[in-house]
Amino acid sequence: MSNSASANAQVNGRAPLVRLYLVRGVLAVVWAVAFAHAHDTLGAAAITLLVAYPLLDAVSSAVDYLSVPDGPEQRVTAFNGALSTLVALGLGVAGSTHKVSAVLGVFGAWAVVSGAAQVAVGIRRRGPELGRQWPMLVAGGLSTVAGVFYDIQAAGHEPSLDVLSVYATGGGVFFIVQAGLLVWKVRRGVAQLRV
Repeated sequence: MSNSASANAQVNGRAPLVRLYLVRGVLAVVWAVAFAHAHDTLGAAAITLLVAYPLLDAVSSAVDYLSVPDGPEQRVTAFNGALSTLVALGLGVAGSTHKVSAVLGVFGAWAVVSGAAQVAVGIRRRGPELGRQWPMLVAGGLSTVAGVFYDIQAAGHEPSLDVLSVYATGGGVFFIVQAGLLVWKVRRGVAQLRV
């Protein structure tokens, strides 16, 4: 294979993942801004946003599932998509109770499990083709820790949904950084192939 063909294969092979990470990251930040303005009461807007966030993750997992070969990584991605769909339903039910503690508890449990799944996918994707995946690994680890914190806060006296906007912003930024790193890695690899 010529250097030019190899460079094109690298760019084309990573483009769907770069787009997915970038769109997922930007939408998470937009969600965080919208939720910061809507969550003071658990009204229709806040509940809709609460349901939409895990659905965004479920759709992202479905797109990711279709782009990876059959194997353990694909199974973890499918699990995460199914989990996120169930969590969307759970957040809808919890939100309808108008209890902040119920919403925070469901979100916290999801953050723990989905964070662990994100770490598993990040570990599987480490390597020369997709890089070290450190933003995904850090984001997954922080999600797991934050989820434990949210569940503890949900059981306390004054649970607050303020933390969810921070959570989504952080996750979005990590997705955007990972997309940027993949683009940088492709450009660096292409430049080396042309030398």
